[in-house]
Amino acid sequence: MRKKVNIFVSYAQEDNHFREQLDRHLSSLKQQNCIDVWHDHNISPGRDWKHEIDIHLNNAQIILLLVSADFLASEYCYSVEMKQAIERQKTGETCVIPIILRPVDWKGAPFSHLQALPTGARPVTDQGWHGQDNDWPENPHALRL
Repeated sequence: MRKKVNIFVSYAQEDNHFREQLDRHLSSLKQQNCIDVWHDHNISPGRDWKHEIDIHLNNAQIILLLVSADFLASEYCYSVEMKQAIERQKTGETCVIPIILRPVDWKGAPFSHLQALPTGARPVTDQGWHGQDNDWPENPHALRL
């Protein structure tokens, strides 16, 4: 029996609708008990949100960066979550996967050396795609470790 993979989703609040779409696309893997997806909307009222984020970020085997101009402009996403994710990737503790949501210049970002999704690092919103349902990772099972 495979161990459930913990996935942490880092995203700007302005991109919440993309995070919700991603959740729906990963629902089959969640229902099969293959993955556990965590994001800040899972924080219960009254909990210390920084502490909760830190715990889940440090326990994730996969960290998804939902990249947009808002993500890059977010002090917390960029300077805290992404920085910690890259450090964990360097030590081999996790796999960081950037998912390009909207057109933005991310080539100089600390994660620019990582292979991004969708294929060719084309933004999910790119007009060249046939529809947003086709834009998410072609094979969500590829997120398995």
